[in-house]
Amino acid sequence: MKLIDTNITQELNEDYLIETLNLNNKTILELGCGNASKTINIASNGFNRKVIACEVDEIQHQKNLQKTYENIEFKLCGAENIDMEDESVDMIFMFKSFHHIPINLMPKALSEIKRVLKPNGLAYISEPLFIGDLSDIISMFHNEELVRIEAFNAIKHAVDTEEFKLFQEIFFYSQVSYKDFEDFQSKVMNVTFNDNKISKELEKEVEEKFNQYMQNNNPITFKKPFRVDILQKI
Repeated sequence: MKLIDTNITQELNEDYLIETLNLNNKTILELGCGNASKTINIASNGFNRKVIACEVDEIQHQKNLQKTYENIEFKLCGAENIDMEDESVDMIFMFKSFHHIPINLMPKALSEIKRVLKPNGLAYISEPLFIGDLSDIISMFHNEELVRIEAFNAIKHAVDTEEFKLFQEIFFYSQVSYKDFEDFQSKVMNVTFNDNKISKELEKEVEEKFNQYMQNNNPITFKKPFRVDILQKI
């Protein structure tokens, strides 16, 4: 296993990668589902899929409860305390959420993931990499380097100690575009995880950095790199 690949050549739409995992006739758990966009995609594709989507943020959870899909159940819980019975799910997904678990609770979260997985079940953990032009800009106001390293170390330790088998590790990038700095502010800087504590001075510095990549006022596209670790319960 490795934290970062600095020579990623594979571009993927992650939705296609997800659908290679044979999710039909499965009970699927998503941890840290956010606004449930991935949840809905997974539940809406294929057939005979039961999806349980967990979110720790109470405000977002209440919003999710307003969505009505007969094969989706929303739960308010975190990965370190999963409100599910032992060996009750076939597949677990975490999209860009594992590094948001408090560092001291990451081992407990992995133990909980193992507990609720059926024998030979898989856990798909997708994490953004702390490299690239976009990461350099975002780190000016929201630096996640440490927590991403700790997230990787926790996952690697679980594999090294044979709590899980590493079924597959995949590196890829996707593309993300912004029309201008205002679009970037709306989608990245003004979201809840940043707590909106960005000073005017720092905002100006970020804007100057961002505009270095703009050409003739055209939308700018960045490569966003990811690592996916697919773990199998032993």
